[in-house]
Amino acid sequence: MKKTLLILTAMLFVGFTAPVFSAETVSTMTMTADEKLQAEKIIMELHNYNNEKMKEGYGPFVAAIYDKDGNLVAKTANTVVKDKCPLHHAEMNCIKAACEKLGTYDLSNKGLKMYVTAEPCVMCAGGIMWSGIDTVYYSVNSKDVQKLTGFDEGYKPLLWKAQFKKRGINLYGGIEESAGKASLDKYVLDGHTVYKPERQDNND
Repeated sequence: MKKTLLILTAMLFVGFTAPVFSAETVSTMTMTADEKLQAEKIIMELHNYNNEKMKEGYGPFVAAIYDKDGNLVAKTANTVVKDKCPLHHAEMNCIKAACEKLGTYDLSNKGLKMYVTAEPCVMCAGGIMWSGIDTVYYSVNSKDVQKLTGFDEGYKPLLWKAQFKKRGINLYGGIEESAGKASLDKYVLDGHTVYKPERQDNND
């Protein structure tokens, strides 16, 4: 009973304090025609790169960071299985590589753009906010990633996209989704590891 009251209180709080824009509208902000073409081109290149890296035991996710002039700063695959480390998601690896290349922990105010083959999970969304990257473009949404593969994307607050907007991070999703879904399907069909904690869910 106490837990139910807490949940209802939280729901009421969110309802009265939520911004006027919805979480979904934040992710569909209008891109210019040139920006859209550029995003589609880079995401498709990443899908193709991802398919190659999967053959080597990586993936099934890839991320890249470009500077404001369109130059590649970093491009990395997910190395969780390779490195035996659950933190080594593509986005986290990419942020680390970009920081090392640019010699800074602060990637803000540089016009940096991240492109990812799937929506950032809860950990990577946090990493992106901490990094200061200006813009994120992603392909397959988390719900489809979980449905297609069984990966646990973790819990993200309903208004996580609004939190990106609040921090000045532009967010665009659903780019070249069909190609991304095909890569995820192939990853599973080829028998690669779907890594997640093998624990019993506690619904209390």
